[in-house]
Amino acid sequence: MTKKSAIQLPKDWLAIIGGEFDCPYMVKLKKYLQQEKNSGRVVYPKGAEIFNALNTTPFENIKVVILGQDPYHGPNQAHGLAFSVQKGVPIPPSLLNIYKEIKQEFGTEIPRHGDLTHWARQGVLLINATLTVRQASAGSHQGKGWEEFTDTVIREINDRLTHVVFMLWGAYAQKKGAFINSEKHLILTAPHPSPLSAHRGFMGCGHFLKANKYLKQHGHSPVDWEIADIA
Repeated sequence: MTKKSAIQLPKDWLAIIGGEFDCPYMVKLKKYLQQEKNSGRVVYPKGAEIFNALNTTPFENIKVVILGQDPYHGPNQAHGLAFSVQKGVPIPPSLLNIYKEIKQEFGTEIPRHGDLTHWARQGVLLINATLTVRQASAGSHQGKGWEEFTDTVIREINDRLTHVVFMLWGAYAQKKGAFINSEKHLILTAPHPSPLSAHRGFMGCGHFLKANKYLKQHGHSPVDWEIADIA
């Protein structure tokens, strides 16, 4: 990850954040990830999908940012999009609550899979604060450098774009997004959709309707939040 040419990212993202890969913290992070691999530990998501959020959502297309904390740490779950899981994997409880909220707001049916690529392709950046995790060890790659990288991603969106909707669910996401300019962007906050906290205000938050209303007010097409079973 120390050479820009070795990073498989779209040109627009490389032009904006490519310099981060030469920073000491990223060099150190690369060494750490290599040590994990050398020690035989399983790391999720697989290497080609670590930057899936950036690869799927071009910078200039960003309409909404949904900020997660950590990739899923079970087999075949994480594929580089926050809250999303690969097809064929049971829908995690937090994502199920997200689906329930969307059903409440739009009257759509709850999908049978948890792949959110349909959102990402429309300009919804689904990015975790930490982009990798050790198998069966939640939070294991926190504090290794990813947070600095994703802070830069969020800061560039905040500075370079206007009228982006930031959905910050839970105290962690809200703290990470504390510097976002509320005069340029819409910041929507709620408790995390986890079953432990969703009942405290995530359910009924209306974020998806509010996001679409804001986007339309500022000349952007709304997001189709419905996930088709064949998508």
